[in-house]
Amino acid sequence: MGTIEAAAAWVDRVGLALLFPKADVVLPSLWEQVNGSTDENWAVREPDGTFVRWTEEMGFLWNAKDELPSRNLVCVGKHLARVTALIAPPLLPSVCAQADRSVPDGPAADVLDAVREHGPLTGPQLRDLLGAAKKDVDRAVTLLHRRLLLTSSHLVAQEVGWSALAHDLVDRKWRLPERLPPPEEARRELAGLLLARAGELTAADLTGALGWKRALCATVLDELAPSRQEADFRIWTAP
Repeated sequence: MGTIEAAAAWVDRVGLALLFPKADVVLPSLWEQVNGSTDENWAVREPDGTFVRWTEEMGFLWNAKDELPSRNLVCVGKHLARVTALIAPPLLPSVCAQADRSVPDGPAADVLDAVREHGPLTGPQLRDLLGAAKKDVDRAVTLLHRRLLLTSSHLVAQEVGWSALAHDLVDRKWRLPERLPPPEEARRELAGLLLARAGELTAADLTGALGWKRALCATVLDELAPSRQEADFRIWTAP
């Protein structure tokens, strides 16, 4: 995989993925596709461990995580498993439909209002507008990503240092339909997608990937597939 288009096509095929693999999360990762394995060969180093440069694979991935949303090819953000995730645009309404999208109180509400009024904003821009500390803005942005209210938009050049990532409303960036699927239908679609890819799942697997409570995971999986008991847990097998 050597092009942004190929990366976008892969995400379209799998539907949901992580940027980097995460232990105990059944979602595939773009890093594995780019690197050919889960090995953490991110950097070229001297024999004494001194950093020389990023590997070609890491350089591509680091660019891809910003270019994919910038070109409206893939929704990217800290939306799943508490890490950076990639969501194929056709699947985004279902992901949003099953999420807790309530607006938090405090700094997160202020950040959301600022982006709604001014358009996509970077962390530094939000701090300047709100007069808020970096840690408060970063925490608010992360929470809003998890609730599928904000998402990655594009890079903005800075006068000094690296470019900064701008965050936009999920609904505005991706033009979500006014009416999302019913939550129960969305949950079945997402669980079915993961089950089909993995072949078999436990409720804990679904919890790790989508953040649902285990009892809910078991209920949804019961609607989709038969299960068998293994010691103190159940395993659902794709039909």
